[in-house]
Amino acid sequence: MDKLAKLTADIGRLWETYSGAYFTGIRNTLVLAVVATLIGCVIGLMCGILNTIPYTRQDPPVKRFFLKLLRALIRIYVEVFRGTPMVLQAFRGMSGIWAAAIIVVSINTGAYMAESVRGGIISIDPGQTEGAKAIGMTHVQTMVNVIMPQALRNIIPQIGNNFIINIKDTSVM
Repeated sequence: MDKLAKLTADIGRLWETYSGAYFTGIRNTLVLAVVATLIGCVIGLMCGILNTIPYTRQDPPVKRFFLKLLRALIRIYVEVFRGTPMVLQAFRGMSGIWAAAIIVVSINTGAYMAESVRGGIISIDPGQTEGAKAIGMTHVQTMVNVIMPQALRNIIPQIGNNFIINIKDTSVM
């Protein structure tokens, strides 16, 4: 019983000394995870939507070229940031500074969210797009009013997963 009392006293002293640091760490982790998840969602939404813009052989060559180039750049971004550990991304020049930590976690989250958004968009039945075009909607109107509301329903669980992953990954920062 004497060892238990000593251990309890030691834990009490540690808690008394460092409890403020624990709560500061929890607060910093949650703030970083929330901000980076929100920014990452915006990045992922933009990349996912840009990656799914359709084109056909009848479109002008310049449009096809730029859409192919854009898709290639997004693909490179996604593969690089999903394929390398966040600790490596943080180490490459940006650990220890709040803004830099937000940038690293946001860019990493954006790469994962880009694939989630792309997958959410292509999971919607093509008949939805055909129906919207049949009633005269433009591509932007179709995306905003028909496709994205349905795709977001499919994407929301992944946003939650990314938030949980960000809480764990912010320990890297």
